[in-house]
Order: sequence, then C-alpha cells, then structure tokens
Amino acid sequence: MYFGIVTLFPESMRAVTDQGVVGKAVKSGLVQVNTWNPRDYAADNYRTVDDRPYGGGPGMLMKVEPVVAAIDAARNAAPPGSKTVYLSPQGRPIRQEMLRSAASLPGLVMLCGRYEGVDERVIEREVDEEWSLGDFVLSGGEIAAMAVVDGVARLVPGVLGHHESAEQDSFENGWLDCPHYTRPEVYQGRKVPEVLLSGNHEKIRRWRLEQSIRRTLERRPDLLEGRTLSKEESEIVEQIRHEKLNMK
Repeated sequence: MYFGIVTLFPESMRAVTDQGVVGKAVKSGLVQVNTWNPRDYAADNYRTVDDRPYGGGPGMLMKVEPVVAAIDAARNAAPPGSKTVYLSPQGRPIRQEMLRSAASLPGLVMLCGRYEGVDERVIEREVDEEWSLGDFVLSGGEIAAMAVVDGVARLVPGVLGHHESAEQDSFENGWLDCPHYTRPEVYQGRKVPEVLLSGNHEKIRRWRLEQSIRRTLERRPDLLEGRTLSKEESEIVEQIRHEKLNMK
C-alpha cells in the first residue's frame, strides 16, 4: 500500500512511520509512506508557499503552483488507480467503511492543508475527495493524515499479527468493540467475567456480540440508523431494550 503525503512538515509523519504497527509495516515493505513538500517546488529563493487571499480576510492561503507541483510528483510516484484526498474541516467525516475502501486501492495521495487552507482551484483540479476527522479545526492536515495511514495500514493483509485482529475492531462489523480482559483474573476485587473463563467458544462469541451491542446502544445509538440487523442481533437488541423497560 502506497501513501503519498503532501505536507509542509514531512518530519511529522515519523510519529506514525517510525514506530508501532505502521512502523513495522514500513520496515517490512508492506506499506510505503513518502512525503512531498510544496516548498521544494516554490519558484522563489524564499520557498514561498502562501499568499494573502483575494477579497481580504485573516490569514494566508497555500498557493496553487507549489501545491499542484507537489501533488503531481506524489501522484506520479503512486501506482495507477490511486486516489487523491484533501484533509480539511469541510470534508466528509472519516468512517471505517471509507478506510476499508481506501485499503483496497493501490495507493492514496493525501494533501495536508495549512494556514487558512488551499486555493480552491487546487481542490477543483487535483482532489478526488475531501475527508475530515470531525467537526473541529486543527492547525493542519498532518494529524488527520497520520490517522488515515494508521487506520488504512492495519487493514492491509499481513500488517497485523493476527488475521482476526482487524475484523474484531470497533466499527468493522458495525458495532463498537466489546470489553476485553487479561491477567490477573482478579484485580482489586473485580473479576474477569466467568463466561470468558469457561472455554465455551460459542458462549464467548455470543457474550462478546451482546456486549458490543450494549455498548453501541449506550454510546453510539446513531450507528443503528439504517442498519439491517441479523436475526441474532435483532433478538439481542430487543432483549436489551426489554431489560431497560423493566428497570424503569
């Protein structure tokens, strides 16, 4: 999987490429992360990449020419069929299904905005989609780019140590993840749920699904909107709702 990151701060990407799961994937060659700095494509000796916006207003904008040149370089290095994404507060909120779709691509080129953003003509000419981490503003797109690299890379076959790890993550099956426990069996009087010690794999599977659904109903009920439930999931949802009614 190829990632081409267009950023004014290429060294920031080391926070995700030099350690952890992604760091191992980069070292093994399963993931490739290259950075492209628009300053390297600036036409003047000052390596200027920003200018005042037409019409006035606060702040500066990233200039068209150096940003487009950096994107073109990143895209030329990317495998055919790669997608170009601009990370900005105006983008579509990133969801797990978007990361799954991206993981099926040969590559992803990401533009990290800075200042007040980029000239709109860059977006019109170069960008396939705009993505956002959420309804808040950051100083630039680098943190979002690192989040996408981490989220997509873990879906690349061979990156995670266990083939089921990604499948059991939150959102992969539409539910939040269930609680997890490890040793010691008892900690400050709190014991690991008996079912997890039973060795009965079917009961454990059912318990985990039930816990995931409970957690989703409590914390993110919006995830149920428009969702088609299996017979088992419907039964669990009704059971939980019935329990809540009886508690009132």
